Amino acid sequence: MGRTPSSIDDVLSEYGGLEAQLSDPTLHEDAAAARRVGKRFAELTPVVQCYRSLVSTRDDAAAARELADDDSSFTDEADRLDAEASELEIRLADLLAPRDPHDADDVLMEIKSGEGGEESALFAADLARMYTRYAEKQGWIVQVLGVTESDLGGYKDASFSIRAKQPSRDGVWSRMKFEGGVHRVQRVPVTESQGRVHTSAAGVLVFPEPEDVGPVEIDESELRIDVYRSSGKGGQGVNTTDSAVRITHLPTGTVVTCQNERSQLQNKQRAMQVLAARLQAAAEESAEAEAAEGRATQVRTVDRSERIRTYNFPENRIADHRVGFKAHNLDSVLDGDMDAVLDALADEERRRRMDEA
Repeated sequence: MGRTPSSIDDVLSEYGGLEAQLSDPTLHEDAAAARRVGKRFAELTPVVQCYRSLVSTRDDAAAARELADDDSSFTDEADRLDAEASELEIRLADLLAPRDPHDADDVLMEIKSGEGGEESALFAADLARMYTRYAEKQGWIVQVLGVTESDLGGYKDASFSIRAKQPSRDGVWSRMKFEGGVHRVQRVPVTESQGRVHTSAAGVLVFPEPEDVGPVEIDESELRIDVYRSSGKGGQGVNTTDSAVRITHLPTGTVVTCQNERSQLQNKQRAMQVLAARLQAAAEESAEAEAAEGRATQVRTVDRSERIRTYNFPENRIADHRVGFKAHNLDSVLDGDMDAVLDALADEERRRRMDEA
């Protein structure tokens, strides 16, 4: 049997310290600190559980081997336990391998129509619905931050946050980080009278929204803040005052809008959180790009100018060009059944992590 990586000792030590903190009533007097500790505890729990299962299985296998010396009927049980221990060793190695530090984070997502005019905007709305349906199936919370609609009800652009209800080692980012890039659609547009298949595209941007955004300093003198009336289809949830907020970060040209909170102040606070997260993500991507120069780009940092996926309606086919994934269930994927394609991307990322470990 293989030897357990020595880094498990560091994990066990940290886990024990977190467990002690969580049992201390004074920690829970600071809600933010309690959330941070709870989040890290949730990240390490699968590692510790796997290790404990491995130790227990190894002990049981050793005991079965001893019994098999006197009673051959225990041989099969010992073989089964050895095989189970080998599987647990592989899983533990995977859990201990370097991983994306943002995997436990929630995400901010933006969808923008691209080439294709009205058809692109309708496709952008389809993508927004696909992600919303998938999030609902995962039990995540989706909050719409802002939407600009087209004449036919498509989305010229939309932004929203997706958050997990409970902290987890594999959070929203661990699944949705693969979605950033250009998505291409091939179908007969509703505006096409001749029934010809057209190709258009929409862009998706995804970035992590850590609970505590890193050391990003924002000089308010470098911001242009505009307020305007929220847009919507009507109903009691739509503001009738100039409470929507658009913040432009002048040095980078980054624009963030928020219109779904109840007051101008709440919209500004939420928009500032989004801006800080976006600037932090940009800074990290820049640093990573410099560090990874000359090294193959990882799946999650795919060049946004590349078309990462094609949605072919006539053939009911979806194809992800990064990992060669193809399936003929586009209708169900658009209804939120995204696990197969996301699993293929996650498997490729896992393979690369293990190769680099």
